[in-house]
Amino acid sequence: MNQDDLNQLCQRHNALVLAVDETAIHIAVVDAPAQAFMEALRFATQKHIDIECWSAQRFEKHKLTPAFNAPALAEENGNATERVNHILQQALLRRASDIHIEPGETACRVRLRVDGVLQTLAPLSVQAGLTLTARLKVLGKLDIAERRLPQDGQFAIELEGKSVSFRLSTLPSRHGEKVVLRMLQQTEHALEVEALGMSAQQQAHFSQALNSPQGLILVTGPTGSGKTVTLYSALGALNKPQVNLCSVEDPIEIPLPGLNQTQINPKAGLSFQSVLRALLRQDPDVIMVGEIRDGETAEIAIKAAQTGHLVLSTLHTNSTTDTLVRLEQMGVPRWMLASALRLVIAQRLVRKLCPCCRTAQAEPIRLPATLFPRPLPQWQAAGCERCYGGFYGRLALFELLAVEPALRLAIQEGHSAQEIETLARQQGMVSLFESGCQAVEEGLTTLEEIYRVLGFPNG
Repeated sequence: MNQDDLNQLCQRHNALVLAVDETAIHIAVVDAPAQAFMEALRFATQKHIDIECWSAQRFEKHKLTPAFNAPALAEENGNATERVNHILQQALLRRASDIHIEPGETACRVRLRVDGVLQTLAPLSVQAGLTLTARLKVLGKLDIAERRLPQDGQFAIELEGKSVSFRLSTLPSRHGEKVVLRMLQQTEHALEVEALGMSAQQQAHFSQALNSPQGLILVTGPTGSGKTVTLYSALGALNKPQVNLCSVEDPIEIPLPGLNQTQINPKAGLSFQSVLRALLRQDPDVIMVGEIRDGETAEIAIKAAQTGHLVLSTLHTNSTTDTLVRLEQMGVPRWMLASALRLVIAQRLVRKLCPCCRTAQAEPIRLPATLFPRPLPQWQAAGCERCYGGFYGRLALFELLAVEPALRLAIQEGHSAQEIETLARQQGMVSLFESGCQAVEEGLTTLEEIYRVLGFPNG
């Protein structure tokens, strides 16, 4: 059993690795170790298992002390290339979306974001962290001598027999350069609208908007909420020989055959606005704009949607109706927005309960009727060998605002976001929180996970 597997096993059972030597593994637990944990350890190693039973206070104190993990520092043997490959392989095997490499005073912390939550790997020494950062900057074609300014890059590397792409970002911090790697979307199968996880009604609204000859479809949500997958699934549905699909992106996250993809390059004067204007002279049927970041891009996209093009894009807002406010703040007139907008999708990703070890408590959860009318099962994420802490994978929650005649008139007349939301709810719109409660009903996630991602709803 290697160090990473041991750390992962202990994290699942709320234990800490104190030290590992040639003959024994020294572990601390709160009160007494669980029988399942001891059996898993005996199965995984032939070494003597030395268990120390600590108080909860002592356990938490040591868990939060960086120096405590010093015995678990990654081995210094092997070169930087091997170390990089090892960390990237760990990220791939654990389905991580991001890798954080954070220099500290006495060690370099390495963390993986798995299913939206950060997990800590064995730390590196300060020197190992420096060589790791230098190697990553070489891969990303960054200036390794420049440590005072943030830098961005991209690279692809072969892992487990396939090419995997990463986006690289560096940022000067107190003890050196912090590095974050984003694993770009890997697509081994076709992205399909049917696989997104929308309800039948939501999917019908989405398909109807995609079949429109012109108009604007916006996908909203914070970074890491799955907007890219939704956009590319829509493009996959539109990808036909008789349709000219064009995109402007930063960066190109998923290479898609049949889509004419252009990556912006601000240093060369290739901005979203300049590429978008050029695309309009390329006889497009469908245009995808990676992100609407300013009023000028928004205005060009909306004018394109008014003049015979179907335009898809993303925006960072919290809900469907917040999108209207955000575009108005960018300087887009309400009448222009009302004439162009077809559909707004707000989405979030929540962790999925592991079906192998989830358990339901006897007492259900009852929310105020204004939030959700039915009692919800209270799921317990127990944790098992298959999952991490009771969760495995993520699922998307959706809120769709279909702009129909009554809503179009309300937008044009300048009604408030609250009034438009009320009207949309009357027409059958399901909120993000309600979508989350429905997922809890189906045993897909927990109410605590809904609160973690969406916060506590008003009402």
